[in-house]
Amino acid sequence: MGLRVSVDLTTISREAPVLIAGPTASGKSALAMDLAARDGRVVVNADALQVYDCWRLLTARPSVEEERALPHALYGHIGRDSPYSVGHWLREVTALLDQPVVIVGGTGLYFTALTEGLADIPPTPPEVRALADTRMAAEGLSGMLAELDPATAARVDQLNPARVQRAWEVQAATGRGLAAWQDDTGTPALPLSHAQALVIRPDVDWLNARIDRRFDAMMHQGALEEVKTELPYWQPTRPSARAIGAPELVAYLRHEIDLPQAVAAAKLSSRQYAKRQRTWFRSRMTGWRDIILP
Repeated sequence: MGLRVSVDLTTISREAPVLIAGPTASGKSALAMDLAARDGRVVVNADALQVYDCWRLLTARPSVEEERALPHALYGHIGRDSPYSVGHWLREVTALLDQPVVIVGGTGLYFTALTEGLADIPPTPPEVRALADTRMAAEGLSGMLAELDPATAARVDQLNPARVQRAWEVQAATGRGLAAWQDDTGTPALPLSHAQALVIRPDVDWLNARIDRRFDAMMHQGALEEVKTELPYWQPTRPSARAIGAPELVAYLRHEIDLPQAVAAAKLSSRQYAKRQRTWFRSRMTGWRDIILP
C-alpha cells in the first residue's frame, strides 16, 4: 500500500542504522523498503498501531507480498487485547540492533525512547487503568489533565487522550509526575549520533491529498470488511481501537452514521493525526535530517 516518493538514496548511509520518521501517508514505508532492498536491511516497525494483528489495511501495514519480499519485524505480532507499551517496543527493537536495520514509523515517542532513553516506570496497576478508562469515557481528558503536575502538563501532548491518560496513570500509581520519571532516564539503546536519522516533512496540502487518496484505496481494498471482522471484539478503550478510521467505520456498521459521513470523518481524523505527528517531529526531532516533500 506504500505511496512512493522521490528521495535520492545515494545520500543515505549504507552502513549505519537508518531511522525514518514521518506523518501518516508521507511515503516513509516505501522509502524504508527501498533501503532494505538496496542494503539487505530488516524493515523494523516504529508505529504503535501497526503492531496489532487485527489491523493491516486500516493501519497501512506492509502487504503480505511486501512482507514476503523483504524481512520485516514488529508488524502485526500483538493481539488486540494484549498489553503493549513503548517499553515493550524498546526491548524488542533493541534485540534487533545487531543486524542492518531501517526503523520506520510515525510514533515519535518510540523514536525518542530509542535515541534518548526511556524511564523505568513501574507497570500501571489494573485498578488504576480501569479508573482512568472510566474517567476518560465520562469526562474526556480535561479532568485528568487538570490534575497533572505542572511540569508534566507542560510537556504532555494535551490534545492526545492516550498521552494524557498515560501521564495521569503514572502519577496516580507512583505518586510521581511523568516528567520527573522521564528526566531520570538511562543510556539510550541507539544514540542519535550512531544512526542516520531522517524525518519526512511534507507540504501540508500535498499530504492531506495523499491521506484522502489512501483512505479511498483502503476502502477499495477491504478496510470496511476488516472493521466488520473486528466488530464482535470491539472495545473502544483498548489501545488497538485507536486505529485511525476504526471508530468511524464502527459507527457506520452500527447504523449511527451513513458511509459517506464515516469516510469523511475518518479522513478528517487522519489529517488531524498527521498534524499532531508533525507537531511532535517539529518540537522533538530538531537533530534529525529533514526530507522535504514534495
